[in-house]
Amino acid sequence: MNYARFITAASAARKPSPIRILTELLNSSPKSVISLATGAPNPTTFPFKSAVITTENGKTIQFKEEVMKRALQYSQSAGIPELVSWLKHLQIKLHNPPTAHYPPNKGQMDICVTAGSQDGLCKVFEMLVNPGDNILLSEPAYPGTLEALHPLGCNLINVSSDKYGIIPNSLKEILSKWKPEDSKNPEKNTPKFIYTVPNGNNPTGNSFTIDRKKEIYELARKYDFLIIEDDPYYFLQFNKPWVPTFLSMDVDGRVIRADSFSKVLSSGLRVGFLTGPKPLIERVVLHTQVSTVHSSTFAQLLILQLLHQWGEEGFMAHIQRVIDFYRLQKDALIVAADKWLSGLAEWHEPTAGMFLWVKINGISDAKQLIEEKAIKKEVLMVPGNAFYIDSSAPSPYFRAAFSLASPEQMDVAFQRLAQLIKESL
Repeated sequence: MNYARFITAASAARKPSPIRILTELLNSSPKSVISLATGAPNPTTFPFKSAVITTENGKTIQFKEEVMKRALQYSQSAGIPELVSWLKHLQIKLHNPPTAHYPPNKGQMDICVTAGSQDGLCKVFEMLVNPGDNILLSEPAYPGTLEALHPLGCNLINVSSDKYGIIPNSLKEILSKWKPEDSKNPEKNTPKFIYTVPNGNNPTGNSFTIDRKKEIYELARKYDFLIIEDDPYYFLQFNKPWVPTFLSMDVDGRVIRADSFSKVLSSGLRVGFLTGPKPLIERVVLHTQVSTVHSSTFAQLLILQLLHQWGEEGFMAHIQRVIDFYRLQKDALIVAADKWLSGLAEWHEPTAGMFLWVKINGISDAKQLIEEKAIKKEVLMVPGNAFYIDSSAPSPYFRAAFSLASPEQMDVAFQRLAQLIKESL
């Protein structure tokens, strides 16, 4: 893989921070080393001395004074080494990436911790996108992604999708405007990457099939573009076996995968991680050195101690408990939709994630109904136009999240919505 052709001038110009290099050297040095180099604050001045966190099983995680000193101090920009190591083992167990044992310059799998997956994705976009670049994605899409890409001045090309994700024939049709060899000519401006949310897509709840992933990966190889696999709902798949990931089939080192602990451990701790080819992950780390510096050391150590307490089996047991909870939530929302919205709207039952994507029949634009009338009835949802490249275009859709509301609240919400729809027809 020629990674240089994907990287923007701004990203290529980034150099390692000498201060960050010294900080990371100090963190890995024996205590006998005398440092007059770094400007790290003295931990004796920190007002926090210890902490005890109780977990759901009644066990505790203790931050005694020495651990607390580390938790409140600067740490490595790529993530604390113990957590990075744990995550590498997890990724190999879950995905068995072909690149795990490649040489570094051939796209060897690497990992860095980010301040949530959104932070990592923004840095990936800055690393890859120049004004005028062609980027492939599927509408409707998460607004955070659209708003991260829009200011970069790229051309967002919509690839059609259905309840099984991106339609390969639609992608083939778009790519037919170029020849495979055009990727070697910068003037041809072939697409740089395709952005995907393969499981429980926000907002549609759609999930890819394995056959579609294989077709898309082969097209990526043929036309030499990267795949951004944004998978925050990977651990919220309701059906087994789970569909293999793009990372699991990546023989070239062309997949950058974003994972998140937000949906299964805590959204407020802001800890996610990127997995991808080492030459690109290193660029992201250089960006981190001059932006967030590193993800919260405290949050990383808290998660690390929990993962060590659980082990991989305990972690996956927790994941299953989370899945069981959200499956019941999803089922409750479907029951409410069947009860109140049948004949008034259409939807596909999601196989992952937190969302139901609903099309209102007989209404070309649901924006006013959702943003004004429903709010007056004390029901909050998101109108569909928020998830499109052209957010001013009319949309008959809305997104309902089933993560927080109780089954009783879902029932009342859809009852109120049904009455509003009937009044609007």
